[in-house]
Amino acid sequence: MKDNVYEFIKENIREVNDRVGEAAIRSGRKFGDIVIVAVSKTFPSDAIRKAVSSGISNLGESRIQDAEPKIKELGDIATWHMIGHLQSNKVKKALELFDTIQSVDSVHLAEEIEKRAAEAGSFIDCLVEVNSSGEEQKYGVAPDKTINLLETIGEHKHIRLRGLMTIGPFVEDERIIRHAFRMTRELFEEGKKIIGEGFQILSMGMSSDYELAIDEGSNMVRIGTAIFGSRKK
Repeated sequence: MKDNVYEFIKENIREVNDRVGEAAIRSGRKFGDIVIVAVSKTFPSDAIRKAVSSGISNLGESRIQDAEPKIKELGDIATWHMIGHLQSNKVKKALELFDTIQSVDSVHLAEEIEKRAAEAGSFIDCLVEVNSSGEEQKYGVAPDKTINLLETIGEHKHIRLRGLMTIGPFVEDERIIRHAFRMTRELFEEGKKIIGEGFQILSMGMSSDYELAIDEGSNMVRIGTAIFGSRKK
């Protein structure tokens, strides 16, 4: 049974790689220009090991309590990304576990990250999460407040601002999805002028829309279901 599961993950990664490569070529780039973050939330360590053995080098988790035992068990087999909403009272633990926090969405959270990183004498790569769809149930800074937030966070010494992240709208209309991604890309280009050379990551696209996201300029996609299968409860 385990061999079947591992072969399933390996084959899924092969298909995702092919589709990412094709989308990259359509947008004038190549496969190596796109970083794939395998979203391993709810999946066990064995499945994560198989993904890594099949070429995955970036892993995404959404909840501290779920991620901690896996990260402590697996260690630095990959770069670990915090992609879910981060509460300020869990920042200290997040800094211990993750290499990148993709979900910074407020001055308050950024200040707490800065404070805890300074106390630890460490530095952390961060992305600002943009609520590009305007959906109330989603986290993220409003598009019209994104640049001001970047300017404020850019003053912090222990946060390395690396780019933007967004979650596309949960709709079937491709035009609406593309509009959200395109708007985030425009904010990303504006952010590069403010933050400078280190501002390089545009994290857009999940299992349902990553090809559209790459078409619109994404250079990092967060893939869960298309790699690991349906979420386990």
